[in-house]
Amino acid sequence: MKVRIELDDNFDDVEVVIRAKQVTDEVAQIQQALSQLSRPQLIFYKGTSEYFLDLADILFFETDGTKIFAHSRTDAYEVRLKLYELEDSLPRYFCRVAKSTIINAKSIYSIDKSFSGTSTASFYETHKQVHVSRHYYQLLKEKLRETR
Repeated sequence: MKVRIELDDNFDDVEVVIRAKQVTDEVAQIQQALSQLSRPQLIFYKGTSEYFLDLADILFFETDGTKIFAHSRTDAYEVRLKLYELEDSLPRYFCRVAKSTIINAKSIYSIDKSFSGTSTASFYETHKQVHVSRHYYQLLKEKLRETR
């Protein structure tokens, strides 16, 4: 791997270009590390307390009325962002599975698909489950292949 830094007074912002024959694990790790630098720290709220959780501990985000909640294995925390803002700022292992839900693909234990075309995703070491809409099912399957 070669790393080259070019300095140019005409640039106002930093631009990173990765040139590779294909996306390997190494390239994906570099991309993820770079995206972490520009990602704002999420703050989770419960009552009057603020929590600073590791995103790997979050199973899914879902809307409940006008509020967005982040679910861990044992708890739920409010997030004061819109779902589309969350989707843009989360790591690539999170993906939308319904109009009102974003899921952590690394935490999925199983997906049960019914005859009607709807699916239910279950998680490791918890009773929590999430509905996966037909529209997002294939996207979730692709994300699972990428992350596993």
